[in-house]
Amino acid sequence: MPRWQTWVQQFSSFFGLILVSFGIGIAVYLKTSENLFFTSDNILTLLRQASFNAIMAAGVSVVIITAGIDLSIGSVWALSSVIMAYVCVNMGWDWRLSVLVGLSIGLLCGIVNGSGVTMLRIPPFVATLGMMSIARGIAEVITGGFQISGLPDAFLWWGQGDVFSVPVPVIVALAIILLTWSFLKFTRLGRHIYAVGGNESAAHLSGVPVRWVKMFAYAYCGALAALAGLLATARMGSVRPSDALGYELDAIAASVIGGISLMGGQGSVLGTAVGALLIGVLRNGMVLLDVSAFWQKVVIGVVIIIAVALDYLVWRRR
Repeated sequence: MPRWQTWVQQFSSFFGLILVSFGIGIAVYLKTSENLFFTSDNILTLLRQASFNAIMAAGVSVVIITAGIDLSIGSVWALSSVIMAYVCVNMGWDWRLSVLVGLSIGLLCGIVNGSGVTMLRIPPFVATLGMMSIARGIAEVITGGFQISGLPDAFLWWGQGDVFSVPVPVIVALAIILLTWSFLKFTRLGRHIYAVGGNESAAHLSGVPVRWVKMFAYAYCGALAALAGLLATARMGSVRPSDALGYELDAIAASVIGGISLMGGQGSVLGTAVGALLIGVLRNGMVLLDVSAFWQKVVIGVVIIIAVALDYLVWRRR
C-alpha cells in the first residue's frame, strides 16, 4: 500500500472527528442561535462522558488486535460496580478495599473469558456472550434488581472531582490510553499481541506463547471494564444492575472507528481514543439538537456498520 494511503488511513478518524465536531457545532448554532457546543463547560462534559468509553475501548482494542472479541465488558462493568458498592455500603468495608474488590472481579471475569478461549477452545464470540449473561445475572441476583446508593464522598471524587479544572475521569482515561499505547508499541508483549492477531500459527511457530498472550488480553480488558464502571459509579453516585447495558457496542465501535482491525494485528490505541471522542461528540451533539434517544441508537448503529464495512474492505484490499 502506498505511504500516502497508509497515512490517510491512520489519521482518517482524527479528520473525521474534526469534521463531525464542526458540523455538529454549526448545526446546533443554526437550530438554537447559540454557541452551545463549543463552550468550555460542554467540552469538559463531553470529555468526561467519553472518558469511560475510552477506558473500556482501550481494553477491548487489545483483545481485537489478537483477532478476538469481548462482548461481556458492559456486564463486567455492571457486576464489578455492583459488588464494589455492595461490600462498601451494605457490608461497611473501606472504599479503597471495595475498589480493589471491584477491580479484581473485572480481572477474574477476563481470566475466565481468556481461559474459555485458550484452554477450552471456545470461540471468543460464544465465550464472552456467555459471560455477558452470567455477569449481568449475578449483578441482578446480588441487588434484587434495585440500585445501591450512599457511597462515601471520598470515592465519589473519582467520578465528580477535578484537578486544575480537568475532570478526574479524563486524567485517568489519558493515563490508561498512554499506558496501553506504550506497552503495545515498546514492549515484547505488545509485539506478541500484534503477532498473534496477524498470524496465530506463525506466531506459535516463532515461539510466541499464544495462550498466555490471549489470556493477558482478556484479563486486561476485564480489568479496564471494571475500572470504567467504578469511575462511572463514582460519577453517578449509585449503581444499578442494568448499568452499561449495550455499552460494549460503543467500545467496539470506538476501536474500529479508530483503526483497530476486526481481523486482528492492525491498529493503534491512540486511534481508539479518537474513536471514543467521535462517538462522544455524536451523542453530545444529538442531545443538544434534541434528537430522540431512539434515533440516537439508530445513528450509532449506522456508524458501527459503516466502520466495520470499511475495515473489511481495507482488509480485503490488503
